[in-house]
Amino acid sequence: MKFLTAALLSTSLIASSAFAGNLTAPIMEEEIIIEEASTSSASGWLIPVFALLLFAAAVSGGDNVRVEPN
Repeated sequence: MKFLTAALLSTSLIASSAFAGNLTAPIMEEEIIIEEASTSSASGWLIPVFALLLFAAAVSGGDNVRVEPN
């Protein structure tokens, strides 16, 4: 009887330690990283300069009126 009790006790200890681990992968929460948009100072003056150059080219284009000598 002692042998049977010892065998059952040892098998229950072995079985409980064998099934103690978890076979599924742990669920880990992803770290949220918020990246701030970089502000470029070049875009603050670049567009108005191009607009001014375009306007100056349009104004100084002159007229294409052809004057024929008499």
